[in-house]
Amino acid sequence: MGEHEPQAARASNLGCITIGIRRRPWPARPAEGADLGNRSLNGEWVDITNSARRAGNLDDWTLQDEDGRTYTFDDYRLEGRATVRIHTGHGGDTDSDVYQDRRHYVWDNRSDTATLRNDRGRFIDDESWGHHHGGGHHHGGRHHR
Repeated sequence: MGEHEPQAARASNLGCITIGIRRRPWPARPAEGADLGNRSLNGEWVDITNSARRAGNLDDWTLQDEDGRTYTFDDYRLEGRATVRIHTGHGGDTDSDVYQDRRHYVWDNRSDTATLRNDRGRFIDDESWGHHHGGGHHHGGRHHR
């Protein structure tokens, strides 16, 4: 999956910030009923990058999959020109890694969409894979939940 041009996002507490979403092509999941294990769950993650110089407050921003599973940022500030990795499993949050504290996988390997929204529910960016005749990504406001 190649890099893409992130969209500019406007929010009252950020001014102008650009965010890009990129997911990791994670390994095959264990068989149904197998012990998932926190290490395996944390091998599934999505990156959000702030390519602007200014830091941005992501408090109450959300990252959601197509099935409506949502992670909400709590008291998180993303520094300028920095990336945060959002892991599926449990762990201790840091400036560069946060954890959804889930016991099950979120992202579908075959096709899914990661959608980022600001604290007012406004669409910021999305990344899709496995859609549109064989894959790729999509950016735009098609997922308004």
